[in-house]
Amino acid sequence: MVEKIRKSAMEWHRRLTPEQYRVARERGTEKPFSHPEHNAKVTGVYHCVCCGAPLFDTKAKFDSGTGWPSFWTPVSDEAIETPPDRRYGDDLTEVVCARCDAHLGHVFKDGPEPTGLRYCINGVCMTRKQPT
Repeated sequence: MVEKIRKSAMEWHRRLTPEQYRVARERGTEKPFSHPEHNAKVTGVYHCVCCGAPLFDTKAKFDSGTGWPSFWTPVSDEAIETPPDRRYGDDLTEVVCARCDAHLGHVFKDGPEPTGLRYCINGVCMTRKQPT
């Protein structure tokens, strides 16, 4: 079980940009194709912009054509949580950081093998650390 990080809204506001706060803490969505790494061919591990927890490895990244960074698997089963999201009346599955509950995006069952999943993630919710 991952130990949770809890901060007040004011603490998150001080730590994040207005766009990061809107998407990660208020469960927003960035505009498609707006993040420079939505289809970038890069190396490293993406970490949560809020708490720094590792989330997705670039080895699992693929160009889904949707305009958001997409992955077929997280770095570990413990990295994320996937609660139901019924805010829009659809039966969506949300992706949140297991450590700080930051909204990251949604997961869909139309991804590539071997999982068949597409973790569609807001780029503004992640920072990429290159291998050392």
